[in-house]
Amino acid sequence: MIVDGHNDLVARIWRGDEIRHVQLDEAARADFAGGFFALFVPSPMPPDPTSDIYALPLPEPIPREEAARVADELYDVFRSLPVRLATSPDDFQAGRVAAILHLEGAEPLSADLSDLDAWYARGLRSLGLVWSRANAFAEGVPFRFRSTPDTGPGLTAAGRELVRRCNSLGVLVDLSHLNEAGFWDVARLSSFPLVATHSNAHSLCPSSRNLTDAQLDAIGASGGVVGVNFAVAFVREDGGQVAATPLEEIVRHIAYVADRIGIDHVAFGSDFDGALVPEALGGIAGLPQLVGALRVGGFDDEAVAKVTHRNWLRVLRDTWS
Repeated sequence: MIVDGHNDLVARIWRGDEIRHVQLDEAARADFAGGFFALFVPSPMPPDPTSDIYALPLPEPIPREEAARVADELYDVFRSLPVRLATSPDDFQAGRVAAILHLEGAEPLSADLSDLDAWYARGLRSLGLVWSRANAFAEGVPFRFRSTPDTGPGLTAAGRELVRRCNSLGVLVDLSHLNEAGFWDVARLSSFPLVATHSNAHSLCPSSRNLTDAQLDAIGASGGVVGVNFAVAFVREDGGQVAATPLEEIVRHIAYVADRIGIDHVAFGSDFDGALVPEALGGIAGLPQLVGALRVGGFDDEAVAKVTHRNWLRVLRDTWS
């Protein structure tokens, strides 16, 4: 069974774009049991994910009223999918797809958090404070190759309160896209395992979107998980947007995280339908090939089970309980 840390299927359907990776009719054959389905409010002119040079400026913040309107439309798309809304780890079972409702960027929320309970009632169980651009809660990292994630200030007062409220509700706080100062603010505030749903090892690919060794260590020490992103720009040593990137590059990051902080703290975080991934993978239909590459790379049956689903289910149980 495979549980995945991130996909952008909902935004792709909302925009009317062709689905590239998350073909749900392939799920059963690929042992894909679902995972985190993002509600992402795009900027008017989002960065081109196929740009050869990954040094893109951050878009301007989106007004909260506009973000809330779009998020409602995205939610309607999410609920139209032939999936089970996941509010318990037990919702993930072989032979069906369960979807965690995840806000990628807190722009749709009021700064006073007066609507957070309503989103929880809708099924929200995971939230990323930012999608790179700044908002009322935090500041994210720009898409920049050969950059650390130390690119700006930490959480605002509203952001710190959002982390506390998520802890009280049992909503997972996602550290992906958050800058380093914000990361450490969350690490100090949160009582739950630290999680980055779709980020990689900065030591192997020096992108601003990837995690330093110190950040990885903090996630491991907290009992958390890093969902390794399949985006070629975040796995390749040269940061290149090269579709012919071999699957072994993804395995390299999984092995690095496992070696540094333990096999219990690494999982899949594909970024399907939101990034350029290796053409050898294609989409969820290719996930068994990635599992095969893990085995060739020395991962035994128990390690493969932890990477593919057990680690995610453990962290969800620790957070949602």
